[in-house]
Amino acid sequence: MVLYYDIAAHAVDDHDDWHTHEHFPERLSIPGFLRASRWVAVDGGPRYLVLYEVSEAAVLGGTPYLERLNNPTPWTARTMVNFRGMARGFCSIVASSGAGLGHAMLSIRFASAAGRENELREWLTATVLPGISSRPGAVCARLLESAATPPMTKEQAIRGKDASISSVLLLTGYSPDSLLRIAGAELSAAQFEQHGASIEASRGHYRLDIVLAKEECT
Repeated sequence: MVLYYDIAAHAVDDHDDWHTHEHFPERLSIPGFLRASRWVAVDGGPRYLVLYEVSEAAVLGGTPYLERLNNPTPWTARTMVNFRGMARGFCSIVASSGAGLGHAMLSIRFASAAGRENELREWLTATVLPGISSRPGAVCARLLESAATPPMTKEQAIRGKDASISSVLLLTGYSPDSLLRIAGAELSAAQFEQHGASIEASRGHYRLDIVLAKEECT
């Protein structure tokens, strides 16, 4: 699951406290949730990028997860009113290269232009991803595509309807400067548009804020 959002400025500190000490442990207590990470924008946005890694996409439509979403804790309910511009996607990894997790991330959220879906996917999976993670400063690349539509729940009703996510390319590395160079070359907006992406792509550079694994919560 991939989430992008902003938080009202006055509530940032409370959000980070809640997200770290209540929300992440709560989500990781749900069967099938494996690891959670929060990233903060250093260039571009929105401010937050959050990833939940699960054993399979079906976990995100399962009863244990939906029960949590429809029964928010008091702290969650108070925090949700401060969310702004949430985009949320239930995704599958369709291609990847490299291994590990760098502390810097380049995020490119995009959609294909009508009729060019296969062209764009082929360029990314056959040309871009095989070599991108071996570039100096890079570690791992993942191409994600929407696998299901998140349902409306009580949490979402509090913060307002979420925007959808079509496709996301995430590249992590140990050198933010290297990722900036890659973003301006192989992964430039011009390259994406040339190979079939719509012009509404959203790009951001992020730093890792916290990562938590399920086994750390038990």
